[in-house]
Amino acid sequence: MSATGSPRPVGVLALQGDFREHLHVLRELGADAIPVRRAAELDEVGGLVIPGGESTVMDKLSRSFGLAQPIRDRIAAGMPVYGTCAGMIMLADELVDAAEGQQTIGGLRVTVRRNAFGNQNDSFETDLPIAEFGDPAVHAVFIRAPAVERMSEVVTALATLADGRVVAVEQDGLLATAFHPEINGEYRFHRRFLQLVAEA
Repeated sequence: MSATGSPRPVGVLALQGDFREHLHVLRELGADAIPVRRAAELDEVGGLVIPGGESTVMDKLSRSFGLAQPIRDRIAAGMPVYGTCAGMIMLADELVDAAEGQQTIGGLRVTVRRNAFGNQNDSFETDLPIAEFGDPAVHAVFIRAPAVERMSEVVTALATLADGRVVAVEQDGLLATAFHPEINGEYRFHRRFLQLVAEA
């Protein structure tokens, strides 16, 4: 049995982006974590992480690998999913600045702006107080990050910047952050994801 309390492993979408970092964090936390590149591998997992990367490329690859619709179906059936950065974009029901032809997997009832903070040169770090996690604050690394512009009343904002932009949300079994906790030793979001998997 895995650290999630479930006999099923957790998966990390491994088509593009920093999926290796997520696999490392999940395994450090004791989870049985596997890369997911095919629908048959998706069938094996009890939860999925969608990593940071290039959301337009991830969208195209998820469709060409026949994964986009199976992931939608699993989300509709209650599978927990955690998306970071591009993963937040992939989970959003709506984008306000989508590339031509870009699609999302959806499920998270939010509207997201893809490059909310500018380009790579506008990347930044900040400390975010998150009530659910207590002290210390989360040190958040934003790299070409998105932000939530609108959200349904069923979505909970977990973290908000000083300017009011929402950068971490939760909705039922879906969790999303605009930043990258997997790259700086911040494990609390992954622990929360594993808790959601165990509860599912």
